[in-house]
Amino acid sequence: MIRHLLLPLTLLAAPLACALEFRHVGDFLLQSHFKITGDKVMAIPMKPMAFHVYTDGVNIRISAEDELESHTTFEIYRSDGIGRQRQRDGALEIIPGLQAMSRTDGVLRHLRLSGESLTITTFPGVSDQSIVSHAVAAVRNPPATSSSAPVKP
Repeated sequence: MIRHLLLPLTLLAAPLACALEFRHVGDFLLQSHFKITGDKVMAIPMKPMAFHVYTDGVNIRISAEDELESHTTFEIYRSDGIGRQRQRDGALEIIPGLQAMSRTDGVLRHLRLSGESLTITTFPGVSDQSIVSHAVAAVRNPPATSSSAPVKP
């Protein structure tokens, strides 16, 4: 009897185990960082920073630089694409991407993620300011090998 119950329980637990494994989905390089207060936009000085993005299909984890143990987790709430406007006053187009949110200690963070960019908008709980961080996908060049070097005649 116990053996008959064990197999269905194992089958039910398998998707949960897979959902807990995070896989790397991309790296992004911080491009701009600014603060919005009322109708004022102020650029925040920044140093170049890489964001590493991972997902388990339910959550998105973002870590900065080489601090993989320190991360922010966002819960995915929409994965059917994100809207963007390519040209000023042009039509809105939908591209593959997702949206997620994080709510920690009274701070709400919203994430927009596509294959080409990542935008995090932070809304502090007791503040009239919003902070927007925008990063673009990092392109990794494969290391040069002797086979890719030009051949001299």
